[in-house]
Amino acid sequence: MYAVIETGGKQFKVQEGDVLRVESLRAEAGETVVIDKVLLVNKDGQLSVGAPYVSGAKVSLKVEEHGKGKKIIVFKYKAKKNYRKKKGHRQPYTKVTVEKIEA
Repeated sequence: MYAVIETGGKQFKVQEGDVLRVESLRAEAGETVVIDKVLLVNKDGQLSVGAPYVSGAKVSLKVEEHGKGKKIIVFKYKAKKNYRKKKGHRQPYTKVTVEKIEA
């Protein structure tokens, strides 16, 4: 059984027991978060596709930890004008484990 969920403006294909990094969620480590934005559910070969979401479907995620991703460098410059800007960015994430898929 698997499902496609939407969180943080991104879509993830998940199965029970999967560990993934999603956009930062407002929940403490150890808490359970329920996602009801389920786009698709495959249960025993039976496919349910939502329009846009499958009604009554939920996915429970357990928050493992919060962190920041690898640093990326944003460098802007204009040729021959002595204009340079260097910035770094680390995107915050939440590491979650899929506990249960209900459909």
